[in-house]
Amino acid sequence: MLPLDLITLTPLMARTSGSRQVVVALIDGPVLTSHPDLAANVRALSGRTPDRHVEFTPRDYQHGTFAAGILCARRGSAAPAICPGCELLVNPLPAEAGTPDAEAPRAEAADVAAAIVQCIDEGARVINVDVTIEHSSPGGEHALEAAVEYATEHDVGVVVPATPGPAGTWKISAHPWVIPVVPYDLQGRPIGYADRAIGLRGVGAPGADVTSLGADIEPVTLGGASIAAPFVTGAIALLRSEFPDATLAAIRFALTQEYSTRRTSLVPPILNAWAAYQFLKSAKSRGRK
Repeated sequence: MLPLDLITLTPLMARTSGSRQVVVALIDGPVLTSHPDLAANVRALSGRTPDRHVEFTPRDYQHGTFAAGILCARRGSAAPAICPGCELLVNPLPAEAGTPDAEAPRAEAADVAAAIVQCIDEGARVINVDVTIEHSSPGGEHALEAAVEYATEHDVGVVVPATPGPAGTWKISAHPWVIPVVPYDLQGRPIGYADRAIGLRGVGAPGADVTSLGADIEPVTLGGASIAAPFVTGAIALLRSEFPDATLAAIRFALTQEYSTRRTSLVPPILNAWAAYQFLKSAKSRGRK
């Protein structure tokens, strides 16, 4: 089974490639914005925070470029290319970048918090945050929690990969506004670990044998929670494009299937994007009556 079919994104993508008015932000390592298979509507921020600047090396571009391909590659490329019609806002962190495989870049909590706030101020409607927190401090964690509250106030979704350990999921993954994503293999089986907070609020998405854009132009196949999260971010972008008046709370309710079952399992359900679309369409129709 193909990754997009596993989460029923194919029929939703047939309806729309996304709206330019829906800005999708990617907080990750740097992205090769000149990649020929990236959609034209990619906007890169400076990636700088006060008193901090890091020069990126070519290998540092792999992780962010791969995620960008899942979201906004050109349709017909080797990547999933979920929402190329949306504007992609790239905010590379001044971080110690990860390895060329599926490892996320590393950054301090305060820098991640600043990046989230900057993306919101630049118009983001959903943010994919994939960073391993290093050198966490009470002040940095407080700033990160405040940034998520800022997202809540502005009705902006925050999607994170659900990975084991405090450096992976970090404390904000337990925040009721954040959507943690657990990777599934292409047979529909969850991969790895999920705690109770993730199981009751998260969602699953493809995290194995996913092909997307490579920093050296050639496609790359990777797996992991980092790979799963952009599928959910892209689904939210398409739903926000189709239902511009729907709140993030309503979209989240539809995506996580909270309307159809009471969560008791530590393993979150796999994303059903088409069911979420049908639920929101029905809710909109009922609202007009």
